[in-house]
This record gives sequence, C-alpha cells and structure tokens, in this order.
Amino acid sequence: MNVFDRYAPFIQDYIYRSGWQTLRGVQNAAGDAIFGSQENVLLTASTASGKTEAAFFPILTLLDEDPPRSAGVLYIAPLKALINDQFGRLNDLCCEAGIPVHRWHGDVSQSQKQKLLRHPSGIVQITPESLESLLINRHMDIPSLFGDLRFIVIDEIHSLLRGDRGMQTFCLIERLCREAGCHPRRIGLSATIGDPEAAGEFLAAGSGAGTLIPRIDGGKEVWRLSMEHFFQTDPQADESRNTEDALEVEAPTDQAPEGADPGIGYIFEHTRGKKCLIFTNSREECESVCQYLRQYCEANHEPERFLIHHGNLSASYRESAEMEMKDDDSLQSVCATATLELGIDIGRLERAFQINAPFTVSGFLQRMGRTGRRGDPSEMWFVMREDHPEPRAMLPETIPWSLVQGIALVQLYLEERFVEPPRKERMPFSLLYHQTMSTLASCGEMTPAELASRVLSLSCFRRITKEDYRCLLLHMLKTEHISRTENGGLIVGIRGERITGSYKFYAVFQENLEYTVRSSTEQLGTIVKPPPVGDKIAIAGRVWVVDDVDHKKREVQCTLVKGHIPAFFGLVAGDIHTRILERMLGVLKEDTVYPYLMRHAVCRLKEARESFRSVSGRPLVSLGGNMWALFPWLGTYAFLALERFLKLRCAERLGLKGFNSLRPYYITFTMKADEAAFYRITAEEARVDFDPLELVYPDEVPVFEKYDEYVPEELIRKGFACGVLDTAGMKRRVLSWSEKA
Repeated sequence: MNVFDRYAPFIQDYIYRSGWQTLRGVQNAAGDAIFGSQENVLLTASTASGKTEAAFFPILTLLDEDPPRSAGVLYIAPLKALINDQFGRLNDLCCEAGIPVHRWHGDVSQSQKQKLLRHPSGIVQITPESLESLLINRHMDIPSLFGDLRFIVIDEIHSLLRGDRGMQTFCLIERLCREAGCHPRRIGLSATIGDPEAAGEFLAAGSGAGTLIPRIDGGKEVWRLSMEHFFQTDPQADESRNTEDALEVEAPTDQAPEGADPGIGYIFEHTRGKKCLIFTNSREECESVCQYLRQYCEANHEPERFLIHHGNLSASYRESAEMEMKDDDSLQSVCATATLELGIDIGRLERAFQINAPFTVSGFLQRMGRTGRRGDPSEMWFVMREDHPEPRAMLPETIPWSLVQGIALVQLYLEERFVEPPRKERMPFSLLYHQTMSTLASCGEMTPAELASRVLSLSCFRRITKEDYRCLLLHMLKTEHISRTENGGLIVGIRGERITGSYKFYAVFQENLEYTVRSSTEQLGTIVKPPPVGDKIAIAGRVWVVDDVDHKKREVQCTLVKGHIPAFFGLVAGDIHTRILERMLGVLKEDTVYPYLMRHAVCRLKEARESFRSVSGRPLVSLGGNMWALFPWLGTYAFLALERFLKLRCAERLGLKGFNSLRPYYITFTMKADEAAFYRITAEEARVDFDPLELVYPDEVPVFEKYDEYVPEELIRKGFACGVLDTAGMKRRVLSWSEKA
C-alpha cells in the first residue's frame, strides 16, 4: 500500500507544510496495519520516531472519510502534562479538517467539558483517573459521548504494564465499551517494549480481537553513554591502578560549597552552557541534588541555572520548568524524577544525567530517549554515588551495588534488547474492591449476581474466584461500604459514600496524607508529615523555615532561608526484575571492559570484582565465625519469597538467626549448619509442594495497595502470597544451588 496516497488530503497538506521528504518506517508500518486490518495495533519504535503522527494520520483519515456520530477517538495518557503537550500537536493536525480535540482532566474548566458533552465529537484526551471519574459521574452521558467510538489510543503503554494503574485503565476501557455499546480498536504506543507479544496480549485483553505488531526497522541506534563513580567524600577510587581503558575527564575547577560531594560538582561542571535533564530515583534525592547544585552556583558566583520538577510540586512550578525547557535558547537544567521520563516535549536537550541506577531497563531507556530528539544521538551520563565503606565492613557492604546495577541495565539492553515484560499473575484484590465500588457508584443498585457478572468478567480479574468475590462482598456489607436494599440489591453504603465521594477515589495508586506548603500566597507543593514550627523543610529545590502548621486545613506556611536539609515525601518501593540481578552477577564474574566507564568507575569495579572473586562467586559466603551472606541474584518479588522461605521453613533446621537484608541484593544471618547442609536442606524444603500462604507470617496482613485496608484479611494474605511473592522463581533458584553444590 502507498500509505501517503491513502492519507486524507488535509494530512498530505500537513506533511508538505512540515517539510517532510518521506514517511518514516513507523508511519508506513502503522498505515499498513491500521488501514489494512480491523485488529488492535501495538506500535513500538524509538523515542521521537513519530509514533503519535504514525497512529493519528490513518485514524484521522478514516474519521474524515466516515465521520462518527460521537467522539471518534479516546486518547489515554498517564500524565496530564503529556496530554497538554500532545493537545497542541493534535490541534495543529486537526484544525484544517475541523476535527475538534478535547482535553478532559482535573485542570480543564467545566465550560470546556460542557462543550464536549453538548457536542460529542473528534478526539477526547484523558487520564485513567479522569476516565474513572467520567464513568462514575457522567454515567448517563457515556452512550452519547462514545456510542460510535472507533479508536482508543493508549500512549506510553509500557508505563501501565506492571501495576494496578494499568489494570485499572483496561478495566475502564472494557466498562466504557459495554456502557457505550461500541467496539473500538486499541492502538498502543511505546518506545520501550521488551516482549511485544506479551504486551500485545495485554493490549487486546477483553477486546475480542488480536493485536498486530508491525516490525519496524528503526535504523541503527547511536548512543553517547558514560558512567562515572564517586564516593561522597574524598578520596576517590584508587586512581593509581591501570585504567588505560577508562574514559578521561578533566578535573573540575569549580569552587565547591561546604559539604557538597564530588559527584554533584561533576554534574555542575558538565551542565554549564548546556540544557540538561538530571534524573533522580526519588523526590527526596531530587530536592537534595537541586539544593546542592544551586549552592554550587552561589559558591561560583554564577546565576542560578537549575530548575526542579517532581510530583509533589505545585502545577505552577512544574509548568514553569516545562516552559523554560521548551525555549531552545535556554541553558537551564532540570532536576527531575519520573515526571519528565515520559514523552513530554521539552525541546532540544543536549544531555541527560542519571544519578545512581534506575530500577528498570524501561526507565533507563525512557530517560535516555529524552535527549537526541532532533537528529543528534541520545546522550546520558550516569553518576553513581556512595559513601565509603566502613574500615571493617563485611563483603556485601563493599560492593558498589548501584554501579553494578547500572552496568547490568545497559548490558541487558545492548546484548539482548531486554525490557521488563508485563506482570500477568497478579491477584489484584485492592483493585477488585475499587472497581466494585466504582461500578455501583456509576450504575446504581444491582443484584449480587449482576454485580459479579459485570466485575468478574473484566479480564484482569480472571484469577479471582466467585468464592473470593463472595468473601469480599460479605466483608463490604459488614463494614457498611455497601448496603443491601429491601429488594435484595446492592448499593454503595454509608461508609462507602465517603470514599467514592472524594476525588482521591479515582486513583488506585497509593497517596500519602499530604500538607500543602505555601510561602505567603504562593503554593510551593505538598509534603508528608510537616515538622513543628521553627523547623526547616526542603521543597522546590530550596530550604524554608516553618512559620505555622494548620492541621485542620492541612497547610504549612513557611519563609525562605539558606541551607541544605533532606526532604521526605513518602517511601517508594523498587520493582527490579530477576534478569537484572542475574546480569549483575555476570558483571562481577566477567573481565569485560565496558567502553562507557570513566576512570573512577573502572577502579571501583575492579575492586568489587577482586573482592567478589575472593569468595569464588558462590551464592553462600562465610563472613567469619557463624556469620554468613547469601547472594541469591533474584528480583524483588522472588527475593521477598526467599527471605520468608528461609525464616519460616528452614530457620529451625539450619539454626538461622539475625537476618538482615539489603533488598534485593543480599541477606546476612548467623547459622549453626555448614554450607553443604544449607544447600541440602533448602533444596529439600523447596521440593515440598507447600501452599504459598505458608510464606505469610502469622497474624501478618501485608497491606501494599491503596484499598487493601478495605479488603478481608484472608484475601489480602492470599493476594500477597499468590500474586506478589514469586515462589516459583524462588524455588527454581534454590534447587539450582543444590545441583551445583
């Protein structure tokens, strides 16, 4: 098919006006798939390859040829900022054809929403949370809004493959299609899909159709990549070693503020005169790094050139950072978390920095892909920071885990094109509660059988039994989250109304109880657990003294001061895949010289390899006396299962005590048995066909997800044991030890 000739005239005109000489590979492939079939389509191509246009050129052509009687396209994106960014691009594309583009999220005015409700048409852009709200609060409008919906476009679909939010999104899609009586095709877009077939199954679940995954030749990827290591205080890794293979970097000449570490100085030096992104793995680290970099500006008498962007900042702070970065003449840099990881266009970035290793290959690729968007190679500089080990530190504490993990992430993608697959075997009882409440709040009274048929038929609940659901409903009746009517039907109960009536109900991700932080009338953002009056807090890359705390309004008033203190916004857990840990073992065992390592990193890796080889790389290592260290090389969920397996099934036979873990890297403990007995006894226990529930501690209720507290304890325990703990992966690893012993 000549895809260009098939496009509508206004699309062809847009391409001419844009000065494109040819269509890209992803656009030809998407055109063939969308024009030539009725299947769902998954488009996987590199960042800035033109996936959005590739999907919308044929979609808009089909809408132009046969205008729908309602909104024709529902575009779902994980971030409001991404919707706002795409809104302008889609408007430019659609204006000539008169196809309207509507945004629907929390920052959009009611007048704009009413305009769509009066005249359903064109493209509707929405977040999962706003779609939840729409289904609950505009239930009667769903048929008119989406009765002739043709396409659902899901952007950055990789971000929805491994958690409750992704499953919520697909529940909502299935519910919307039932309510509207429509059968749209689904188009998934992502730059970082490792297992396209698995992602294609996830995309198609409940649609009654398959998924086409066009093979796209993206050409040769060219990266500029470096990785350096710093101790947070001097001296650095031994530079007297032979480091001929290391990349050289000039020594910094800047003045360092008191207490700042060399890694921050390295970033300060190499962002000068450039527009960069500086990625961190937490909001606390983001605040700390930004404070230090601004202190460097002050110490060197330079204008401040560092902005900040994370989810606890006010919308005005985030949007001002985005606008500043879109200015091609700007030489500011932004310290950010995952909020700038996804596809928001913030102009021509010259370089990305990553402080310590991200948790996932997917995250690394997304962050790398923020640079090199206009013909230049993508460029990322890793900066690995750690404290000096204590003089008498034992082996596990001497390994630079973040450095080794960073190398493993890069090598896994370079060697295998590995990216984390979807998590399929969840038992999402928290989401089951949420969708039950949402369905009742949306549709009103239902019989238990009708409610079960609506909710349990959603594809993500395929592992939930009718007996489990009956247990949940009885518990919800007992706790007054739902009530039974005189007719025997079920409705939202008194306590349930307080939950579904809050705007916070629409999100399934966990939220902390937050306080709004203000300086006079300016809103800075939000924090968790405000300190007493007179203490200091860190937010927006600065330090403030607390003037007043209003616990009823949950507001903090503060005044700007100088200094540096840590911030706290709530704990964030990491989801690290087993393949990453296995490749980390390979990094420590092999002699490979990685061409992107800088001098300190080469030295630090050599030290780690020498330490590790001194114990022959065995999983169980004697630390002296009856102290042992276990290196299982398992991902987060299998590691959790192993900890519990050792404590609950093996501890008595082996005489294990004094457990201490750095998840998911190692476990230390004391043991009365010897190494051979450890391998033999753990293998014997692993061969036993025990119930995974036996790995839940007595009286433990492992609440992880947002609505777990409203679910019966027996279901929480079952969901954790059978849907979170990777018992099968743990058993395979334990049995492999006995085979090698």
